Amino acid sequence: MRPVHTALAVLVAAVWGFNFVVIEIGLGHFPPLLLSALRFLVAALPAVFFVGRPKTAWKWIIAVGVALGVAKFGLLFTGMAAGMPAGLSSLVLQVQSVFTAVLASLVLRERPGRVRIAGMAVALAGIAVAAVDGGTSGPVLGFTLVVAAAACWGVSNVLTRKASPPDGLNFMVWVCTVPVLPLFGLSLLLEGPERDLAALRGLDWSGVGVIGYVAWVSTVFGFGAWNHLLKRYPASSVAPFSLLVPVFGMSSAALVLGEGVSGLRWVAALLLVGGVGMTSLAPARAGTRTKSGTAAQGGTAAVSAGSPPAAAAASPAP
Repeated sequence: MRPVHTALAVLVAAVWGFNFVVIEIGLGHFPPLLLSALRFLVAALPAVFFVGRPKTAWKWIIAVGVALGVAKFGLLFTGMAAGMPAGLSSLVLQVQSVFTAVLASLVLRERPGRVRIAGMAVALAGIAVAAVDGGTSGPVLGFTLVVAAAACWGVSNVLTRKASPPDGLNFMVWVCTVPVLPLFGLSLLLEGPERDLAALRGLDWSGVGVIGYVAWVSTVFGFGAWNHLLKRYPASSVAPFSLLVPVFGMSSAALVLGEGVSGLRWVAALLLVGGVGMTSLAPARAGTRTKSGTAAQGGTAAVSAGSPPAAAAASPAP
């Protein structure tokens, strides 16, 4: 990769990693489901008027919108609101690579191979260590919800792979239109109209900045730049940069939010990032279907780049 594009890939990883800190700040302004709904509303508008008509069948746009937007981000934001630290969330969410590989083997008949299976085992060991660390420093419910969010991200990766969208940014913008009404409805039902109205009435410049960052910087810029790189270079060259997301997430959470990083968490990070790298970047086995394409991250953000069979283009994280 050219130096300028390497710098762009690192910048996107930093944007997606710092996004967890911004979400944590945003949860002090908004209930989690309302914040997620606002994120997708602002990401979709006005971008939807500039990307053209959908270039992928609506059944895939809706399916990915529900799995990624409603389920993954709804669970992630709720888990963080339940006390899951931002840095640890950025790390644990990367287990989506394991869920993606397992689901792809079941649904797409993609055989994982020995290296990828070993990578899944290493990543799961990292999750086990993170669970021990989280059990001593954070709520079990929040940890469980973030793991469930990672599973939903894996579902959305496989759905995106099946959809094979010809234009990743066009697909992502239209996907962002799907979760808006369901998330607003769930927020009204579960968080209550009084709480939602109080958050909207109390909107200040800090809250506006949070929504602008998670919608335009993390989602529109992040995915736009990531898809630009995937068009110029093989996914196997771009995908490794997604492994920097939890590094930026944990370090920025420590610097900005003052989150401590225990020895156990560093061990979990090494195991999880190493396992995700083995799972995502191992070469495909002979006979495995390898249909290239990108998937919708976020951020998210994120979907993960999927050069090797299972995966799609890593994101955001949120």
